[in-house]
Amino acid sequence: MRLETYISDLLYRYECVTVPEFGAFLSQHVSATVHKSTNAFYPPKKRLSFNEQIQTNDGLLAHYVADVEKISFESASKKIATRVKSLKSHLTEGKALKFENIGELTLNHEGKIQFNPSYHLNYLTDAFGLSQLVSPAVTRETYKEEVETIEKTIPLIVTPERRKARPYLKYAAVAVIALTLGGLAVSNYYIKSIESHNQLAQEEANKQLDNKIQEATFVINNPLPAATLSVNKQSGNYHVVAGAFRIEENCDKKVEQLIALGYNARKIGINKYGLHQVAYASYSDRIDALDALNDIKSSNNNDAWLLVKQLD
Repeated sequence: MRLETYISDLLYRYECVTVPEFGAFLSQHVSATVHKSTNAFYPPKKRLSFNEQIQTNDGLLAHYVADVEKISFESASKKIATRVKSLKSHLTEGKALKFENIGELTLNHEGKIQFNPSYHLNYLTDAFGLSQLVSPAVTRETYKEEVETIEKTIPLIVTPERRKARPYLKYAAVAVIALTLGGLAVSNYYIKSIESHNQLAQEEANKQLDNKIQEATFVINNPLPAATLSVNKQSGNYHVVAGAFRIEENCDKKVEQLIALGYNARKIGINKYGLHQVAYASYSDRIDALDALNDIKSSNNNDAWLLVKQLD
């Protein structure tokens, strides 16, 4: 049983994943940073840590294992307990436990577990696609100093005698200025044309993107099959989400459909992407919410997911 695989999957969506009788893996959001000496830019991420004191079974890991392996909750709990015994045995023998994409666990001289996190994987979903970037240092001040040094060494002097001796230089200078001004005018017109074109193209691209997202993700074509789900409360911080809609009318239609099927559906507000969210139901207990989510995913909507949020 590759327990670390299940832990890694859960770390994308939860800040605490507890392994019963072993400890808890925690994640904390870290903002983007810049290394001053190497000029490297690092994207935002989740920093991993391990707390040996948190060992109470909250059911999250066992429910996930049961759902993935299609076994009962009790069987999943027994498999986890067996794996934990093996992990503790390895640590007692002085061996290091290497969890892929999570980190390494070892015992120190005091018999406590030490955790060395891995930096190969970023568990912050908002940072997907972002990678480390190295930018060369800006040397504006260096160039400025070089120019000042050249000006002091080679001063430019034009004597009155030379200006009188070569009157054609005055007309040549006027011609150069005229050509320069004309070139600037043409350049400004060209730049403005490019900016206008880019703006129109960007607006058209945004419209096409919105239409594709609305059509591909949020248009309701087929009604969901009826299902039996016991819902006791419409309060709590755990919400089984049915979908998110850019157009509020589609959101209202979804709520009506789910209510007709027997769910206590409702709108739960607008997310940070400006989409109207619809929930099958809300729960005060996370275990109840996970049970309802598993039931809905297996019988109705495999894309349903659990949102943990305190509503206003």
